[in-house]
Amino acid sequence: MLDFLPPRIASAVRHVNLNRLYELRLRADKALRANIGGAFCYLGEQGVTERAVNALKPTAQEIADTLFAASGYSVYSVENQIKRGFVTGAEGERIGIAGSYVYEGNSLLSIHSVTSLCIRIPHAVEGCAEEIYNRCLREEMQSVILLSPPGEGKTTLLRDLSRLVSTRKALNVLVSDERGELSAGDMGETCDVIRFADKLTAFTAGIRAMRPDVIVTDELLPEDYLAVRRAVESGIYVFASAHLKRYEDVPEKLFGRYVILGGLGKIKKICGEDGTDVA
Repeated sequence: MLDFLPPRIASAVRHVNLNRLYELRLRADKALRANIGGAFCYLGEQGVTERAVNALKPTAQEIADTLFAASGYSVYSVENQIKRGFVTGAEGERIGIAGSYVYEGNSLLSIHSVTSLCIRIPHAVEGCAEEIYNRCLREEMQSVILLSPPGEGKTTLLRDLSRLVSTRKALNVLVSDERGELSAGDMGETCDVIRFADKLTAFTAGIRAMRPDVIVTDELLPEDYLAVRRAVESGIYVFASAHLKRYEDVPEKLFGRYVILGGLGKIKKICGEDGTDVA
């Protein structure tokens, strides 16, 4: 995990419990920050430090080196990922990229002069979705969507929910992993994965060729609901997430349960398909 970090930053991270490290923020010539256990702090040479002045300040070269190493030392091999603003590390780490976006006409060619990286570290937390499974799926299967702002554990919960359904119900689970992050870790023995395809392509190909009972996907955008609708109308259950805070904000009401999170991995409430609270 995080084998692509340059030596100075890798040394600082070694002082941190990786099981609690969720995110690293590298900004050129600015203090290195980390999300540990759901709270941001600064990282210095000896690990966590309270003051920004004592934090490491990644250089532009270190940021470039990080991105180059994360791409397997070949940016051309991940060109399509870079055009979408991220690169996925070998262990499922998602590295978001900020810099100068270069266009030709209306087409994005590449990202140059990278100035910031947001590195999200995947975690498999076995049992974290137990409450969702018990309240939404134990008695009967239905489609479920998790709603919250970024960084509240939706992807981790989806991984575990997939594992629970695979283990306990032995259903065929297809994971549509658009960024190569969702499928990091064990998602169950009856799980198949399509990586780096847009959701419509993955759903269409999966339904035709893999005969899934359940499709799991992350971070729905408005244009993705066509793929979800096709699956649901085909009799396939969908587990998904979206960066939304309320039931009312979901563009299409295609799910049987709407799980609204209220903090890292915490359930605030669960709504039925009509928006009313359920026990």
